[in-house]
Amino acid sequence: MIVDLNLQEKSVIVIGGGNEAQKRINSLMNQECNITVISDKVTPQITKLAKLKKIQLKKQKIQDTKFISEFKPDIIITTTNDKKLNQNIINAGKKKKKKLKKKSERVFKKIITKEDISQIKIQKIARDATKEKIATPAERKACLSSIMADNEIDQLIKDGQMKKAEKRAITIVRNWK
Repeated sequence: MIVDLNLQEKSVIVIGGGNEAQKRINSLMNQECNITVISDKVTPQITKLAKLKKIQLKKQKIQDTKFISEFKPDIIITTTNDKKLNQNIINAGKKKKKKLKKKSERVFKKIITKEDISQIKIQKIARDATKEKIATPAERKACLSSIMADNEIDQLIKDGQMKKAEKRAITIVRNWK
């Protein structure tokens, strides 16, 4: 499934500075989010990204969850080897989430529309069809991207014509190179 988390301008904290943290940072780099790494030890590549001001680096050992109140991140990614610390961070994040839940529910009701849900349905139908018709993952991804960018499908969804939008998506898959 093609999922765009829309992390633009969001605050992401990565706890840990090893190879796993580096993988997570690399996957976030094109999201235009504000990445802060908190760790007492980091890889040379993470240090380089900090020097280039592509990420923020706070060199310190994390022993508790106080950083959540200090940084107020939108997302926290734990990559430490300390399972107990990771769990404490997750639990603290859940507590904070519960406090914000009512506010978030109001926001999500405004953000996620019926059209968004229809787009997701079309994605699933198209994904299933591409698995049957298209051999390589790269080609499937290209096909799915073209379906999601198709103006006619967008208009059909806006007009509430889901069956026609589904047929259009299937036609694109059938006619794919």
